[in-house]
Amino acid sequence: MGVKGKGRHVKILFIHQNFPGQFKHLAGALAARGHSVKALTLRVNEVVAWNGVQVLPYAVARKGGQALHPWLTDMDSKVTRAEACFHAACKVRDAGFSPDVIIAHPGWGESLFLRDVWPEARMGIYCELYHLPGYPHLGFDPEFRRANEATEPLRIRMKNLNNHLHFDIATAGLSPTTFQADTFPPGFRDRISVVHDGIDTQLLRPDPNAGFTLPTGRRLTRADEVITFVNRNLEPYRGYHVFMRALPALLAARPQAQVLIVGGDGVSYGAQPPQGQTWKQIYIDEVRGQIPDADWARVHFLGRIPYDDFRAMLQVARVHVYLTYPFVLSWSLLEAMASGAAIVASDTGPVREVLRHGETGQLVDFFDGAGLVREVAALADDPAARARLGAAARAHVIAHYDLKTHCLPAQIAWVESLGVPTRS
Repeated sequence: MGVKGKGRHVKILFIHQNFPGQFKHLAGALAARGHSVKALTLRVNEVVAWNGVQVLPYAVARKGGQALHPWLTDMDSKVTRAEACFHAACKVRDAGFSPDVIIAHPGWGESLFLRDVWPEARMGIYCELYHLPGYPHLGFDPEFRRANEATEPLRIRMKNLNNHLHFDIATAGLSPTTFQADTFPPGFRDRISVVHDGIDTQLLRPDPNAGFTLPTGRRLTRADEVITFVNRNLEPYRGYHVFMRALPALLAARPQAQVLIVGGDGVSYGAQPPQGQTWKQIYIDEVRGQIPDADWARVHFLGRIPYDDFRAMLQVARVHVYLTYPFVLSWSLLEAMASGAAIVASDTGPVREVLRHGETGQLVDFFDGAGLVREVAALADDPAARARLGAAARAHVIAHYDLKTHCLPAQIAWVESLGVPTRS
């Protein structure tokens, strides 16, 4: 089968501990274009086929505890994974596969030693974030400052060891947003292309007939006042504490609103809660006494839900709330925009890149709970504003973040450009 576009068959190896991860559209699309595509991952225990990709397992051997400086614990974990991935890659090489291109998410360290296996391969890395020691990347939320602030920049600098080791072996980088790409040092920033992972705007679209069924059995529709809030995990990095502290006033201001909260009990980013507790429960306990039982019955913690349910929930949302530190942008914001939701979001750097105040959504100071309630209430009372903002938000996503017409073609072109041999 010939390769469309470039006309050259390229052998590609993906590296991602939870493959396909951010490559869920790209890897299969490259295979469909006739490229030979394999992936190494911890996610499987045996060789499997997925969307034309041969997915190969590797495993990390357990090791005994050892005394480490706490700033090195993260790097120790990355080197452990990198060594395991190196041995698995050697077996792949010895079986006859030599990739032209390696595409890796380096965040877990797995790809550190792969150029030692295939010195001629060109490596493209997914540049999620470079850890910056200054405000607002560090010390943004005064409530969660560490005890010894003087050493925080030192600890953060150590977290970038993995990034710097990858800069030495990577040919180019790919970052989903300019905010994320701009965290990287100039010497490597120049090699980063900004292309988002992509939003399927045909799947995520407004539906006036959508419905969402609560665990209670009640079915919500567009006729109901539904306010949604989504995190992967309910934690401060994504403003869960700000939203919960605003909840008593929000419920009082909107006596008909049903508040739907999606997210797990763990931690994706930032500090762990006190031992034996969850951030979710900590902030429930903080505000529960301020909320009458009748109002609390309108708050629904849904945990993590199937994607079809998530999509339907966004389609019935009257107002969607998104809060984040200056950090990696969540897919959920763009998914809500694609669904035509009226959005109130934090006025932080990653959000400002995709959402303009008064044009595609409303922005509030991250810490301003009272302002958040005012903006949500104002939109809930103004169907014309909701329609205008929601339509503009969807149009913006279609123009700049659509998977099929914009992002995926650009990602494919990026990978195929890496597969073109360098002239000596």
